[in-house]
Amino acid sequence: MTQASHDPVGWELYRSYLGVLREGSLSGAARALGVTQPTVGRHVAALEQALGLTLFTRSQQGLLPTEAALALQPHAEAMGHSAAALVRAASGHGDGVRGTVRVTASEVIGVEVLPPILAQLQADHPALRIELVLSNRVQDLLHREADIAIRMTEPRQEALIARRVGVVDIGLYAHSRYLQAHGMPASLADLQHHRLIGFDEETPFLRTARKAVPAWRRESFALRSDSDLAQLALVRAGCGIGVCQVALARRAPELLRVLGPQFAVGLQTWVVMHEDLRSSPRCQRTFEALARGLQQYIDGAASAGQ
Repeated sequence: MTQASHDPVGWELYRSYLGVLREGSLSGAARALGVTQPTVGRHVAALEQALGLTLFTRSQQGLLPTEAALALQPHAEAMGHSAAALVRAASGHGDGVRGTVRVTASEVIGVEVLPPILAQLQADHPALRIELVLSNRVQDLLHREADIAIRMTEPRQEALIARRVGVVDIGLYAHSRYLQAHGMPASLADLQHHRLIGFDEETPFLRTARKAVPAWRRESFALRSDSDLAQLALVRAGCGIGVCQVALARRAPELLRVLGPQFAVGLQTWVVMHEDLRSSPRCQRTFEALARGLQQYIDGAASAGQ
């Protein structure tokens, strides 16, 4: 490699490098980025020359990243998040509430709870665009991976605005068809005789649930998935006993609660935003709508249980 250049390196070079890193080939990166393969190749070669580093080596499996390429990845991804946040911020300039807001939430909240809230928000503000990112991974608001997050743990960073909207109650549920075939467990010990549905990998929720039920662990699960949407679908299909938000289960009379208060977990729920977005109309209105909608969802579940 030649000596590194001290000239500024354009973002498009890093963008192509990230594309190759993610896709494993020039052709895959070109398809993902919507450019030609020679363009991606030129960008990677130019970046290697500018940095004085070899970023990829060729193999039968495609382009393999070097140690240097992997070391640069988090920095380049942070640049990508900042570039996307810049575009979203620019989209919000003008009269009224307009532009793009990137919202992140867990899979179940994003699919089962947020759609009507977002529908009303866009009815009130037609020029608003929403990017909904569903992930059980905590998105980094400080590095602009998202503008607003719905979290089930209390945020600790001082640079974030956080509003607690309540506690989402979680219980054990099974389809009536499953219980007719296998019987209703009368105690926690009876769970060992049933097909349990849970996570494949260790999660904060799994650790919390295990405090209430020590037997609620990976080794006990007959069906495992790290997707909470998949777990919910399995419960609804009658595959076994799994966790479900109490409010969601009330929408489906065929889902019956198992063991009642013997298994009861509450998830603190927060709406979170970076404090730099406080003066952004698009983010402020979205933040308020999400907080209000989630509060109504939680309060409705509480009043239905009284």
